[in-house]
Amino acid sequence: MRSAIFSFSLVLAAVFSGGNVIPAHSAALSRIAGPASREPGNVAASAESLKPGAQTIVIGFVGGFVRHDDPVHSGVQLAARLREDYPSGVYVNTFENHQGEQAHREVLRLLDTDHDGALSADEKHNARVVIYGHSWGGSETVALANQLNRDGIPVLLTIQVDSVAKPGEDDSVIPANVEQAINFYQSDGLLHGRPAIRAADPPRTRILGNFRQDYAAKPIRCDAYPWWDRIFMKSHIEIECDPRVWKQVESLIRTKLPPPTRVLSAPASSVRASAQ
Repeated sequence: MRSAIFSFSLVLAAVFSGGNVIPAHSAALSRIAGPASREPGNVAASAESLKPGAQTIVIGFVGGFVRHDDPVHSGVQLAARLREDYPSGVYVNTFENHQGEQAHREVLRLLDTDHDGALSADEKHNARVVIYGHSWGGSETVALANQLNRDGIPVLLTIQVDSVAKPGEDDSVIPANVEQAINFYQSDGLLHGRPAIRAADPPRTRILGNFRQDYAAKPIRCDAYPWWDRIFMKSHIEIECDPRVWKQVESLIRTKLPPPTRVLSAPASSVRASAQ
């Protein structure tokens, strides 16, 4: 039903074209993510993430019919910042949500370090993959995780932002190969994200939380977005351009990365969110 509403909204947009975060329980997410900083000394990276020779692969999926390189969108901007900080040692790329198979092939190619056309047990075991996405991109995030699960490849983290299930996909159940998963969503308007995700195998996957955003009292300005998006998908777009949500997404991703090789002068401010 939500996919049908989303498709209808996009059709309307084509025809016409021719957030305040709830404060309760915010400390819980801050403890999970650690300080949201781009300074090397403040990035919370585990000892495993610093393992020599372990390249981390960060895959982002954009929503709707957004181009994979459209700089207006927060997921694309996030990828650009990570690429600036990690000119080597970390692979970062964004894909359109219908390019899941292309992203899958790229992950397999990157993990094949001996270039023999097949993944060994060690190459699979050493995989360090992070996947994030908004809207249909959130659905494709889970779809890619499922593909990697069938391949026997672990995933460090999945992040869904106002995830809308694509036809034939289930974005609510996180497969057992995923170590950690988190879900940000909003509940207003005709189009809104999935309110809860769960682990297929709870002992193997930690659900960090389902964090609801509310833009009724303090809406987010998304002036760079097309007017039809701001009208027909208002709250769904607000969470997509909410800097506080995306700084939290960035902070979570950076916990899986080593300190940046490029030192920046200004840390990102921390974000407050609430679990529900």
